[in-house]
Amino acid sequence: QVQLVESGGGSVQAGGSLRLSCVASGYTFSSAYCMGWFRQAPGKERELVAQFISDGSTSYAGSVKGRFTISQDKDKNTLQLQMTSLLPDDTAMYYCAATRYWCGSVDPGRYNYWGQGTQVTVSS
Repeated sequence: QVQLVESGGGSVQAGGSLRLSCVASGYTFSSAYCMGWFRQAPGKERELVAQFISDGSTSYAGSVKGRFTISQDKDKNTLQLQMTSLLPDDTAMYYCAATRYWCGSVDPGRYNYWGQGTQVTVSS
């Protein structure tokens, strides 16, 4: 049973930083899976924030490029998202997700496994 558990969310003022973490259990990080972070704000669709793609490189949503950094520690089965220069528009529930066959996809429907989410709230 694959489980993903996020942590690190919270409330910060605009310009602040947060670091999200995701611990995976039930499988081992490997080249067979690609990991990513998605977010969903109230009334909006779930959107990709950052992801690892099949060649080990990363991609980011344009709105977070230069501010967010995705990283992973395969030995510890953890995925992180370092978020800096946070904006009120970054307020959302953030989800860790894994896909086996659709690395590089921005479609959340292509991701097989999801965490429960961690809330990030940025005030102006």
